[in-house]
Amino acid sequence: MNQTIDNLLQHVSVRNFTNQKVTTEQKNALLDAAQSGSTSEFVQAFSIIEITDSKLRQEISDITISSPHVKEADTFYIFVADLNRQAQLLKAHNQSLDSIKNMESLLVATVDTTIAAQNMATAAESMNLGICYIGSIRNNIKKVAQAIDLPKYTFPLFGMTIGVPELKNQHKPRLPQKNQVAINSYKQLQADNLSEYDQKVKTYYANRKSNPQDTTWTEKNLNIFDHIHRPEVAAFLKEQGFSLE
Repeated sequence: MNQTIDNLLQHVSVRNFTNQKVTTEQKNALLDAAQSGSTSEFVQAFSIIEITDSKLRQEISDITISSPHVKEADTFYIFVADLNRQAQLLKAHNQSLDSIKNMESLLVATVDTTIAAQNMATAAESMNLGICYIGSIRNNIKKVAQAIDLPKYTFPLFGMTIGVPELKNQHKPRLPQKNQVAINSYKQLQADNLSEYDQKVKTYYANRKSNPQDTTWTEKNLNIFDHIHRPEVAAFLKEQGFSLE
């Protein structure tokens, strides 16, 4: 074990921050870390937008509904899956844009963006900062894109709040490896024998410092997937120029 692994194993989402500032030096280090992540074929298909305008923060916070810390955290970034740079290069060299419109290119941009964000999260936690991913910016993905002036061949994937933690919940117990890790082929019965894990999760939620709940991992998943989330995202991606083919 080492300090990096210890930090990873203790990760929690932080939603309560002090008023202490994230320094310019820290922000530059976080951005350098994000830009240093792995990237498919070195395309670097992402952009990062820091939101400092209070009115814009409020607007985005309203969109997220359950994420008031979007306007309260010292630092807030939006991670954008971005193939617009490639589109500009192709246009400048009179080449077709078909190669950036398809599903594979969309996945490449999504993966590149996610790796960059996770690098930033790991770097932030190494500085004793707290972070929280904000996927709920996709509650109104079109409005967010318009608010931050996104061009075609881009889409806002998620946000990230960063600050000095005021309160940190206990670490959530993760699935046992037997239910998530396999060798050589997929294990069809990964949802079997979750009763012990469900009890661990139930104990965690009952005893955590903020927003305690009476629920299990199974119950949460049944509630999450009892309806289709954000069906308008596919239509938005098509408007942005992606074929989804």
